[in-house]
Amino acid sequence: MQSLDLTVVILTYNESLHIQRAIRSAWQVAKEVIIVDSFSTDNTIELATSQNAKVFQHPFVNQAQQFQWAMDNGGITTGWTMRLDADEYLTDELIHEMEGRLSTLHQETSGIVLKRQVHFMGQWIRHGGYYPIHLLRIWRTGHAVIEQRWMDEHILLTRGTSITFKHDFVDDNLNSLTWWTAKHNDYATREAVDILSRKYSFQDSDLSTGTKGNAKQTTTKRWYKNNLYLRLPLFLRAFLYFQFRYWIKLGFLDGQRGLVWHFLQGFWYRFLVDAKILQIEWWAKKENKPVRNIIEEKYKLTRQNSKQH
Repeated sequence: MQSLDLTVVILTYNESLHIQRAIRSAWQVAKEVIIVDSFSTDNTIELATSQNAKVFQHPFVNQAQQFQWAMDNGGITTGWTMRLDADEYLTDELIHEMEGRLSTLHQETSGIVLKRQVHFMGQWIRHGGYYPIHLLRIWRTGHAVIEQRWMDEHILLTRGTSITFKHDFVDDNLNSLTWWTAKHNDYATREAVDILSRKYSFQDSDLSTGTKGNAKQTTTKRWYKNNLYLRLPLFLRAFLYFQFRYWIKLGFLDGQRGLVWHFLQGFWYRFLVDAKILQIEWWAKKENKPVRNIIEEKYKLTRQNSKQH
């Protein structure tokens, strides 16, 4: 199989369970695979090296800053760059589509939007508005940046336009539910910080230096989140969002494992974000300190430092 003029970039931290699968998938299409690791304590580095990936290590602040560092310092020389998470892989159909189309695209096309399948406990989550999820994941090298946000960061084109490929890639995390809830507890902290940073206008981590190429679905979801969801009262919005996903968007058709997914990801997680917002603002009022200071003191989250991944 002939590789494409493409570099795949993967961020890692203790990803020994997934990294070989991700790299093997990437090598199906890539000329080079780059790993940027934030000092894993398992054997992620050894496994990545054994798969002939080019490995860097760099201190972690958040996903956005880590990936921008990879783009700026990874020595990418190919015409195209692709973002792939460690727990993701490409379907055979997408691989064949990339082989047939990538080298034939018009020069004005700078980005490629892909469709993501989310798998949970071995099941494809097809309902509840969770398929397809459109994400800009491939771009001409040097034609994109990543939004500097604590959560929900996206690749943005700085020039050119984007098209959408027909076939999918898969997000299939193999860790336990205990791991998943711990991870999302950390995500909830970061999303609360992101929301509060915009509410109080104290952080430049929400800057978007480009707007082109975002999937229409992404732009629409963000508009609804900022102009509808976040304007609703704390906690009520989490309840209403789950009801919308589970009943109106037919999440119940995903069965028992789907119920676990939609409840935890669509209600518990959102409720936890609101609880952290409430606590941070309560701390700020109680201690008569700016919200920004509370975040830095309680969570040690600054643009230079982060307590965990």
